[in-house]
Amino acid sequence: MKTSFSALLAAMLVVIGTAPAHADDTTIAGIVFQQDMFMRSVARGMDEEAKAENVTLLDGNSDNKAEKEASLIDTYIARGVKAIVIAPLSDQASIPALKRAHDKGIQIVTWTTDIKADFPASRVGSSGAAMGGGTGKAAARFIKEKLGGTATVGLIGFKAQLAELSNARTQGFLTEARKGGTVNVVAEQDAWLAEKAVTVVSDMLTAHPNINVIYAANEGGTVGAVQAVRRMNKQGKVFVFGTDGSEQLTAFLQDNDDVLVATTAAQPKLIGREAVKAALKASKGQPVDKVIEVPVVPLSRDDPKTLASYASSLKNVN
Repeated sequence: MKTSFSALLAAMLVVIGTAPAHADDTTIAGIVFQQDMFMRSVARGMDEEAKAENVTLLDGNSDNKAEKEASLIDTYIARGVKAIVIAPLSDQASIPALKRAHDKGIQIVTWTTDIKADFPASRVGSSGAAMGGGTGKAAARFIKEKLGGTATVGLIGFKAQLAELSNARTQGFLTEARKGGTVNVVAEQDAWLAEKAVTVVSDMLTAHPNINVIYAANEGGTVGAVQAVRRMNKQGKVFVFGTDGSEQLTAFLQDNDDVLVATTAAQPKLIGREAVKAALKASKGQPVDKVIEVPVVPLSRDDPKTLASYASSLKNVN
């Protein structure tokens, strides 16, 4: 019996020693900064890519708080992650914590927002200029064909939250919109949450009753702008051009009141997947593009096929 047991034990050790390890024991961290549909979709894309690559993904939400962002990064440093995939809250203030991670050999990949430093392995996302410009092209056609070549515009941004991105989207919009005629900007304010934007846009239209175009640089601002126009019964007089994509915005574009004319959506799940791909490559010492541009999707009521396809892609986002 001793001989048989010894032989069995030896055989088991050989099997254990030669059995393949887990396909990949890499752990990476993914950090979002709020729980809107866009961020949830990015997180879903990260999760899908991590599962496809058989790696562990730790997910965190900074809740738009710089101190929580830094705490999450420090936690992931202590956990020994190989990479951090993050939408930084600030191009300056987010640097110190991310630099601590980088100095520990952790690869940094930013998405949608960025930092003013050269140590991240890659930045993934759709540029602000492209997001604003996609809507600006639709506005140019509308201004030329529907408004006689002249538009009086109110701008809704989010400079106090993310100044660089807000400015890039707004300037991208204006650059393209001006190709359709004269664009007179008479008001510009911040309002990136829908509830706030309703009030801000309502006050803006009261102070400037000649405004006939509102451009909003994010989802919340766009939703609030549409609701404000409707509450003030200015359908057919004020037209909204927005940014981002969601089920609510696609529904607005399918409504018959023509308030929301066009928006430009990113592809958040693809951003999440590409960011994880870049992080994994960098963690393995493989070359990765410094900037990975994810194409945007212009959406307008004039293109119902693309609109329906994009709306379908948004289903079942938890």
